[in-house]
Amino acid sequence: MKNIIYQEKNHIGYLTLNRWDKYNAFDGDLIEEFETFWRERRYDENARVIILDGGEAKGFCAGLDMQTHGPALFEAAPVPAYNGQARMSRLLLAMRQAPQPIISCIHGAASGFGFSLAMASDIRILAEGARFNAAYINIGLGGADMASSYFLPRLIGSGRANEFLLTGNWMSAEDAMNLGFASRLVKKEQMMETAEELATIMAGKTPLALRMTKEAINVNLDCPGLEAALQMEDRNQIMVMYSLKLNA
Repeated sequence: MKNIIYQEKNHIGYLTLNRWDKYNAFDGDLIEEFETFWRERRYDENARVIILDGGEAKGFCAGLDMQTHGPALFEAAPVPAYNGQARMSRLLLAMRQAPQPIISCIHGAASGFGFSLAMASDIRILAEGARFNAAYINIGLGGADMASSYFLPRLIGSGRANEFLLTGNWMSAEDAMNLGFASRLVKKEQMMETAEELATIMAGKTPLALRMTKEAINVNLDCPGLEAALQMEDRNQIMVMYSLKLNA
């Protein structure tokens, strides 16, 4: 794969976007490689946590490549255009379905799909000066795209989420911290160290327990009430307990 770099060490997977000269904007090749990557992680028992970063690019991710893939998608007939839209958006679903918790390290701008990559992650670590926007409405499209209308209200509440989605305005790193969007705000050179500290803690937990905790959080974001949430937690805990007994 040329558009992403991946390596594993001590049960931590390091995923780096590798279109640095294009601000890590997604074109057809990167979409295909990203799709393959997450499909392979579904049954990867070695990697327990994934750290996602933008490498040496000027910013984390500029979203869709508007010099190549974007124009081709806009000019396509309805069915291919829909298929292209759906394929890209399902990358975010693949991230949520991945059993590994995902820590994203974000520097510079995360715009459009880049913003959504951050939202689809489980933990967000920001470099000073990081910023986000749902750029879709700024290019004539609807402001709700690439799971933004699902993730953002759940992360920061509907009031402020509505503002960002309807205006396309930038969310600063300070806003992101104050709104509870991100976990840590550090100097850029400290991002990976901070991510590794958290990833090492998580990778040291019971593997099945770690996976099922992510699953429970995802399911319970949409559960109808407390009883359903408790049922999910009860099921998971019993499964983990019996797994530990069998492996003792």
